[in-house]
Amino acid sequence: MIDEIRQDANERMEKTLAALDTAFAKIRTGRAHPSLLDGVSVSYYGTQTPINQLANISVEENRNLIVSPWEKNLIPDVEKAILKSDLGLNPSSSSDNIRLPMPPLTEENRRDLTRIARGEAENARIAIRNIRRDANSDLKEYLKEKEITEDELRRGEADIQKITDEKIKKIESALSVKEADLMEF
Repeated sequence: MIDEIRQDANERMEKTLAALDTAFAKIRTGRAHPSLLDGVSVSYYGTQTPINQLANISVEENRNLIVSPWEKNLIPDVEKAILKSDLGLNPSSSSDNIRLPMPPLTEENRRDLTRIARGEAENARIAIRNIRRDANSDLKEYLKEKEITEDELRRGEADIQKITDEKIKKIESALSVKEADLMEF
């Protein structure tokens, strides 16, 4: 029982860390990276389809993204989808691909993006703590039902606290890496 609760809490915390990584990937730095376009969808035969399923996305010279749709008639639709997204990118198309130059970040933009990254990290910390609270309440429920002893409850809570501390350290290290990446010129 206790192992199941610990395992479930650990899996849910890992999912929170994966969501944080996804959120950090969307916060753009001055460098081009294909994952910047992960949230962009294009209307493809009436269905919203992620851009990475319709085109090849590559990086050119660390400052440009090149989007090469597999169907050339999709170029205007892909351009519109990129313009509608909140990425602040201005696509320029040629006959067979779309070039997305990454504008350099100003100091003010870097601070704003750092603030956003800290907010995402705080949301992840809150989610981790909520998972800890849920696991501890499950353990206390088992104690009420006399399925575990008080010693097992304390041991289970200590194990869950260790997992929580480990995950929060991972969040802190990911945040420091992202902040250093954002403040790098």
